Amino acid sequence: MGPTNGSAHPSKPNYFCAVAVGKHSYGVSFAMTEKIWLFIRRIGLEVYSFLTAPYVVRNCLGMMIAGMGFVLLTVWGLKCYTNHGESVQVPNFVGMGFREATATARLRGFEVVVNDSIYVPEKPPGVVLLQNPKPESRVKEGRTIYLTIARRNPDIVRLPALVGSDDYDLYSRKCLRLGLKPRVVARIADPKLAPNTIVAVLFQGDTITHIVRYGGFEVEMGSEIDFVVSEQVALLVEIPDCVCLTYDAARFLITSSNLNVGAVISDGTVTDQMTAYVWRQTPPYDPNGTLRVGEQIDLYLTQEPPAACR
Repeated sequence: MGPTNGSAHPSKPNYFCAVAVGKHSYGVSFAMTEKIWLFIRRIGLEVYSFLTAPYVVRNCLGMMIAGMGFVLLTVWGLKCYTNHGESVQVPNFVGMGFREATATARLRGFEVVVNDSIYVPEKPPGVVLLQNPKPESRVKEGRTIYLTIARRNPDIVRLPALVGSDDYDLYSRKCLRLGLKPRVVARIADPKLAPNTIVAVLFQGDTITHIVRYGGFEVEMGSEIDFVVSEQVALLVEIPDCVCLTYDAARFLITSSNLNVGAVISDGTVTDQMTAYVWRQTPPYDPNGTLRVGEQIDLYLTQEPPAACR
């Protein structure tokens, strides 16, 4: 008897149906894959055929040769235009006059340009002081050389104010930085002032202290500025008489007078300096003579007492 709707195996016909559907789907997928592969293969063959066609190969080779030729031509043109890899030595123009420097530069294939001028008292106007590029460096031919030359007219500078800066050492350094030439023409003893204090400022013989005090005086660069400065009040002492004394006694006498022993010159007879005798001194003894505190006395020694001392 065949199965009825109420049999114990109701799912068996559905199983066979699923297997049939699965086989059909697999067949469709395989067919689609094969079509895609055939399409890709056909495209690849067509591309290969195109690239291997004689006219395509000729065109590609022609383009490559033309490109290489263009590159080589460009490199050669740049080399000719810029003198690539070629250099010449820069002459030394320092010390030459401007006209001489210009002529020398043109003979060597250079151009010169003055980009600055400086007043230097010791240099004649127009002489070359500096150059860029530096002498003996190597550059391309046709390079421009920039020159700094000596100016004919000096710059005008204003003297620094003396107010709050009356020490000569400090003030003279300020003047030097401005291109001036400070010098001390006189010193005066003033117990009220510290040593090296500026007492007066002179320019070309005229006293300008009252003008310079507030910084209102202008001069040419390179000018000489004269100064009168203070010095320590010197204490004077009498010159001691050291002749006929032993060196040890003379040294004690000199130092007791607030003086210093200078050079000690011994003759060939001296065997013991401390017991040797002074036969001469410089400066010589003078009953009316004086020395400033701290000055020196030179002593000349001999081993035996001098004849005049016996």
